[in-house]
Amino acid sequence: MRFRSMFTHRAAAALTLAFLAQLPGHADEGLWLFNDFPVEKVAKKYGFRVTQEFLDHVRLSSTRLFPYGSGSFISPKGLVFTNHHVASDCIQKLTTAEHNYLRDGFHARSFEEEKACPDLEINVLIRIEDVTRRVKGVVKPGMNPAEANRARKAEMSRIENECRQAGGDRCDVVTLFSGGQYHLYEYKKYTDVRLVFAPEEAIAAFGGDPDNFNYPRYCLDFALLRVYENGRPAHTPEYLKWSREGVKDGELTFVSGHPGTTGRMLTYAALEFYRDVSYPLVLGWIEHLERALLDFSRTSEDNQRIARDNLLMAQNSRKAYRGFLRGLRDPKLMSRKRAEEDKLRAAVNADPKLKKKYSGIWGEVAAAYRRYAEFYRRYYLLERAPTRGSDLFRIARHVVRLPVERAKPNEKRLREYTDAALPTLEQFLYSPAPIHPSMEKVVVAAYLEFLKQELGASDPVVQAALGGKSPAEAAAEYVDSSRLADVELRQRLASDAKAVAASKDGMVRLARLLDPAARKLRRRYEDEVEAVITSAASSIAQVRYAVFGADEYPDATFTLRLSYGPVKGYNDEHGRPVPSMTRIRGLYERATGKEPYKLPPSWIEAKDRLDMDTPFNFVTTNDTHGGNSGSPTINTKGEVVGILFDGNIESLPNRFVYTEERARSVHVASQAIIEALRKVYRAERILKEIGMD
Repeated sequence: MRFRSMFTHRAAAALTLAFLAQLPGHADEGLWLFNDFPVEKVAKKYGFRVTQEFLDHVRLSSTRLFPYGSGSFISPKGLVFTNHHVASDCIQKLTTAEHNYLRDGFHARSFEEEKACPDLEINVLIRIEDVTRRVKGVVKPGMNPAEANRARKAEMSRIENECRQAGGDRCDVVTLFSGGQYHLYEYKKYTDVRLVFAPEEAIAAFGGDPDNFNYPRYCLDFALLRVYENGRPAHTPEYLKWSREGVKDGELTFVSGHPGTTGRMLTYAALEFYRDVSYPLVLGWIEHLERALLDFSRTSEDNQRIARDNLLMAQNSRKAYRGFLRGLRDPKLMSRKRAEEDKLRAAVNADPKLKKKYSGIWGEVAAAYRRYAEFYRRYYLLERAPTRGSDLFRIARHVVRLPVERAKPNEKRLREYTDAALPTLEQFLYSPAPIHPSMEKVVVAAYLEFLKQELGASDPVVQAALGGKSPAEAAAEYVDSSRLADVELRQRLASDAKAVAASKDGMVRLARLLDPAARKLRRRYEDEVEAVITSAASSIAQVRYAVFGADEYPDATFTLRLSYGPVKGYNDEHGRPVPSMTRIRGLYERATGKEPYKLPPSWIEAKDRLDMDTPFNFVTTNDTHGGNSGSPTINTKGEVVGILFDGNIESLPNRFVYTEERARSVHVASQAIIEALRKVYRAERILKEIGMD
């Protein structure tokens, strides 16, 4: 890596001495890039040397389920192993009142019975290219931060488009180290994805919301999909074999997946902003939406089915953001981050050359976040919040923006509308997946209520959106007068800006009402905040790399990473030991017969056939985060020994600072999956395909 070349040996040595006590040391920390894995560190601690062959095999066997989570190939016929809760969007869209696959599960006993997911995309990372010099090279002397930011984004779009025109299925320029590096990721993309197997939700999510982010657990949270090409199961020669021995206590494991956003490189000022400004507002909207969906779900069994996936996402997000806030409100965590930053700044200031070049960057970041705080509420409410929970609004916004953006040169468009991004966008936009007006009314009403609550009834945008009506009345009118469930209508509107401007469609009108203010606020964010933060954070990342060297890794960006750690229990906050594994026996002991601890009939009927000592769930010290859901858990042979599906509640502050005293990643044991496939579901076809018949 090239940060070190920017510093003299004397400066780097001074920085390293100042930070000697801060090095990660022996902790199993790291969301490691596949092209920068700490081979020597793992070999020294665990006596296992990760080879390039191992890395390449695992990378090509790993999949990203866009935009939901992670997975892996486990057969040469395109069989994809992931979480039930990752596949649940597909399962939900295939579920009807007549065929409730969430309640009853799904089992295709032949290729012909496998059902197509309406709009799921699966990616495999096939190539990485460092394009840092090219992206940074477009920033010329004299450019202000906003101009530099636009120039970098334009070049990223050009690189992606060139890759796509050269034959790349999907090409993304990934920002690493807060703008310190830029890598081009080229993916093999599959859009014909079919559901093969899913257990009943009652066992996949046993314990429901009360047990979410907790441990011990008893969840069979897995599902199987298959990718197709030209109407046939895809040939996938790189795949993970299933372990016949299964997971063992104390063994070293690896997790390959796509962790979502982390903030371990954020400055103290950024952490204060998220603690005091951003997260409380986001959490308030999530809780407001959750209450509305809960009320809707209680009115009928059909409404419960319709709202199920939306509600679970809200409940999961609510717990996650509460955990993030708990971490940021922890004086010990914040003191640690303050001390880390103070020592780094002191080391820079001790060297005259570094002081001249870098001493002001933390102040620039702090000033940018102060500006952000001035307009964040309106920016979040008008640009980001409307799309949470409402497929109709997401469609309407894209319909409104797409023809406008398409008319611009590729490099001047919003990033989600560049030529390289359009195939993925259109997969969602023109999906035939069902839309439920009854739920849409509830979600849109909840949004308008929250908008009114936060901005006030006299706000011009609020007044325009409500039009003198109550939020519920306005929402009903917008949804009832919308015809965007018609895919052909979406296609016509998305290709004609004049038709969009003249459209009387209710949801299009709502999107048009919000769009001018939302676009203006987004431009202000990109020019006044993002531009400054990217430039300054890149410099901070360069300083950090001079200190940490090979022990440094970039924050997560929903791109492929590899983590490592042993199967290991812990002591809870009261000092009581928590075992590394649960057993099937514990599932039946925990079952009460009432939701969310009610077993499906198949598990009640199969009880006497099951080996009660079979490992069910287990925990490791692997460094993982949201987006890792569905990641395969593998042993040193590269064999599947489980699948990651959660972290415990103590792991949520790991978004900002990794710890392993009590924080753990939670997995389903491979033994439990085989026991269930063999004795509960009698899935001989699947067992044979993965070599476990």
